[in-house]
Amino acid sequence: MPTSTVTATLQPYPLPGVRLGPENPLPYFRPANPHASVPMLDSIRPDQRETYGKNIAFRILPYRNQDDYTRQKDLTTFQSVVLENEHLKATFLPEAGGRLVSLFDKPHQRELLSRNPVFQPANLAIRNAWFSGGIEWNMGHVGHSVFTCAPLFAGFLKAPDGMPGVRFYEYERMHGLFWHIDFWLPPNSPFLFLYMRVVNPHVDERPMYWWTNIAVPEIPDLRVLAPATEVIYIDFGPKGAQFGMSEMPYLSSIPDQLKREGRVPKHFPGCPGTYNDASYPVNFSFASEYFFQCEGVSRPWEAALDGQGTGFIDCSTARLAYRKMFCWGIHPGGRHWQQFLADADTCYVEIQGGLAPTQGHGLTLPAKTAWDWTQAFGYFEADPKAIHSPDWSVAVSEVDRQLDRRLSSAQLQALEKQFRLWSDQRMQAHVVLGSGWGALERKRLQQDFPECDLPAAFEFPEASMGNEQDPWLALLQTGCFPKKEMPGEWMVQTEWMQRLEAGLQDEKNRNWLACLHLGNMRLEHLDEAGAEQSWNLSLSLQPSVWAYRNLSVLARRRNRPDDRMRFYRQAWALHQDQPTRAVAEEWVELLLESKLVDEARKVLQGLPESIRNHDRLRIAAARIALAEGEFDEVERLIDHDFAVIREGETALTDLWREVKARRLAAERGVPYTAELIPEAMKRYPPSSRIDFRLVNH
Repeated sequence: MPTSTVTATLQPYPLPGVRLGPENPLPYFRPANPHASVPMLDSIRPDQRETYGKNIAFRILPYRNQDDYTRQKDLTTFQSVVLENEHLKATFLPEAGGRLVSLFDKPHQRELLSRNPVFQPANLAIRNAWFSGGIEWNMGHVGHSVFTCAPLFAGFLKAPDGMPGVRFYEYERMHGLFWHIDFWLPPNSPFLFLYMRVVNPHVDERPMYWWTNIAVPEIPDLRVLAPATEVIYIDFGPKGAQFGMSEMPYLSSIPDQLKREGRVPKHFPGCPGTYNDASYPVNFSFASEYFFQCEGVSRPWEAALDGQGTGFIDCSTARLAYRKMFCWGIHPGGRHWQQFLADADTCYVEIQGGLAPTQGHGLTLPAKTAWDWTQAFGYFEADPKAIHSPDWSVAVSEVDRQLDRRLSSAQLQALEKQFRLWSDQRMQAHVVLGSGWGALERKRLQQDFPECDLPAAFEFPEASMGNEQDPWLALLQTGCFPKKEMPGEWMVQTEWMQRLEAGLQDEKNRNWLACLHLGNMRLEHLDEAGAEQSWNLSLSLQPSVWAYRNLSVLARRRNRPDDRMRFYRQAWALHQDQPTRAVAEEWVELLLESKLVDEARKVLQGLPESIRNHDRLRIAAARIALAEGEFDEVERLIDHDFAVIREGETALTDLWREVKARRLAAERGVPYTAELIPEAMKRYPPSSRIDFRLVNH
């Protein structure tokens, strides 16, 4: 069939949406321990313990928080890239992380993904802002990607035979990696193909993370399947949430003999609620997840299929060896989260594909190395009786058998070889520009390592650079970081820190801003003494809210509460006449932590209304009202559509339950005690508007 049956076009994509405000100007530093402590049961194998928690602690720098948004939506029009053939229509949003927001199957007139009817950011990503639906590409560090609400470089490709394709790419600044995704939809193909490549051009290894997050509609009879019996899951036992190893479809340490005989009790430790089969997401009464251990499978896959045995499947070449199921759960908090993210009864389940056994396992990409893999997405159908067999092996074998007929492992590997040959073709034109950091890094590499030659896929036009890159470009060209009034964008990369340190050896190059940036770099590299020295030098050159604030953050890390308060008080004294929301939020939070309620109230009252009404400060006002016994005011303040509540956060329900318990105590004429909370919550359950709990408690 001629390639003219495939089209790649740029089209408007209107929907009700929220535009993000300015990025948060404050740097948020990673903790002193870059690794995370992961609670594990004995069932986790020794070989799986080695990298569990490695380099996965919180990180955001050099990126800044995207935390300025509301729930007030207007008609918003994005640019979308549409790749289409006889079978599929794939719609991407390059301005929003390249998200595949729709994959429509034409023969069956069926949307295969959970398609969000709105663009509503919420606080779930590394940088805060995230939106649900479609397929998301999570690159860089554990969590929803720093790119998920940011533009990527995007443009159209053309294969040697004339077939059109689509490319998205960027430079990942946290670990210094280059990555691109090429999408191909061959003529008459029922599958959309992704070819992913990530490049580490450096002389040292770098942390690496990738998960493809796919949202599919949650329906009562949906079953999630993958070619693995073993899964790593979360066991909510008497010692709290711990990761353990179990076998599908029962997630607990039930003796194998009972499983074989079908004598699985309805209540047992680790069971999701009172249900047995964890391959049906609606069986979970709380938000949960588990990871299929598909290592050794030549073509890993994951399918989400309904009662008729139809639905969505993804499969990949072997490098993308692991799969995951995530569901919000059928409890009130989980249902509210789904409505909150979509403003509609749009319930979804995530099926995901990744490089490591779980999202808690750290990986490293070796020096001067590139990794690539291919993934396919499309409609799938199989015998419903086999798909819903209580025998896990029967269901998995049926998917394997039907998938072999449609896209065998050998066929997928052959396609990957073809896509790899096309991967260095230049795009015909850019339709969206990403950030200017890739162009800047290319210039640095050309200066420091002239022999370093990035693949041709990474086209970073000089036009992408702007005011954010200008000071760093000046440092690269002159060895001097220029003085400005505002800090601007942060940088933490080792090579830039070394360059800035070298420039500051010359006293004439020293200014408050250069020293501030060096302090930030040093603390992000866990050099507390060096950071303190740089920030004190910055203050000696010019006092600033930014340096005092950072010294307060450092004092907190060192458990020095008096210094923490002293430094932040100095920061606020410089800032209170023209306050920013981010600094005001931190200052009020610190005052409340220090039980300085009166001072916190006065600070709030002195803020402009436009700042005072932001979510975090509204919650702070409710906490102050609670401390002062103004229960009606607490309820008024939390009767609001909050936008930036964090996943798993219970601040609003905590306020609600204490107010109701205190009212109950007053009704009975008894002193308030925490023992009244369960009864108060039973008598006065919180409205769904404020209930964001992942597990009812």
